[in-house]
Amino acid sequence: MSNQATDPKNDGDNKDAAVKPEPETLHTTDPQEHMEGPVSSLMQSIAGKGDENDGESKEEADAKKDANK
Repeated sequence: MSNQATDPKNDGDNKDAAVKPEPETLHTTDPQEHMEGPVSSLMQSIAGKGDENDGESKEEADAKKDANK
């Protein structure tokens, strides 16, 4: 017995929802890549800088760590 009002399987389009997903982020694997705004832009910038700085391998990082002891 399923209550249709609270059934999680029945997502549907839910046309009565107060907040609806943005069309550009709907059905994407990583919606944050397509979001716009000050916070999203800041987070994407931070992620980009992190990817740029991730150039050394684990072995190189371990060697530097051991050398600094």
